[in-house]
Amino acid sequence: MFTGIIEAVGRVSGIERGGEAIRLTISAGKIAEDVVMGESVSINGVCLTVTEIRPPHVSFDAVFETMRRTTLGQLRAGDNVNLERAVPVNGRLGGHVVQGHVDGTGRIASIRPIGNSWFVYIDAAPEMMRYIVTKGSIAVDGISLTVAESEDRTFALSIIPHTWENTTLHEKRAGDSVNIECDILGKYVEKLVGGYLAGADQYAERSGVTQELLARAGYIATATDTSDDGRW
Repeated sequence: MFTGIIEAVGRVSGIERGGEAIRLTISAGKIAEDVVMGESVSINGVCLTVTEIRPPHVSFDAVFETMRRTTLGQLRAGDNVNLERAVPVNGRLGGHVVQGHVDGTGRIASIRPIGNSWFVYIDAAPEMMRYIVTKGSIAVDGISLTVAESEDRTFALSIIPHTWENTTLHEKRAGDSVNIECDILGKYVEKLVGGYLAGADQYAERSGVTQELLARAGYIATATDTSDDGRW
C-alpha cells in the first residue's frame, strides 16, 4: 500500500520492449540503496515489483494488463517519473490509501496558474468520474491530491508549490496523459450497496412485496401523491 506522498523523482535509464510487456530500468538515487528484490514501488502511480537492483538503477517488469491501463508504455529513456516505496506498517498515512492499481488514464485539458498555485483540469471517462467527488481524494501519477471540482467528464486539482516543484506535474502540458487511481473506499461502498439492493430486489420477487404494493397500501409515498398533508 502507498499513501501518494512522492519520495523522489527518478529518471528512466532504459526500456526493453518485448511483445506486450516491458522491462523498465529507473535511475532511483538513494531509493535504490534501500529497496530489496521483490519489493513494491510505485512508478507514476503504478505498483511494480523490483526485479533487479544495480544502484543507482532499479528494474521492474510491466505486463500486458499494466500496459493496457496505464501510461507506462508511453515512457521513453530520459523521462522523469514519480517514485514512492510501500508505506511501512508504523508509517504515517500522509496522503490517502493508494494501492497502485491504476483504474485508467486521463488527459490534461488545461493548466492555469492562480496566485502561487496551479489549477489542473483533467478529462476522464465516465466509469472513473463516478468515483471522483469534490473534496475527495484521488491519485494522479501516484500523487495523492484533493479534488477541487468535479463535473460530468472533467475534474480539477489545486496544486500547491511544494507538490508542483517536487513531482513531475510541472513538466506536464495540455494533452498529456496521466494515470488515475480513484479512491478505493468509493468502489467498496458501491459494491456493498449494490449487493444490498440486489438482495432486496430478490427478496421482493420471492415475497411479492414490491414498492408498487407498498405504495398502494400507503406505506410509502410516490411522486403522484398529492394529498393535503404535503407528502409526495
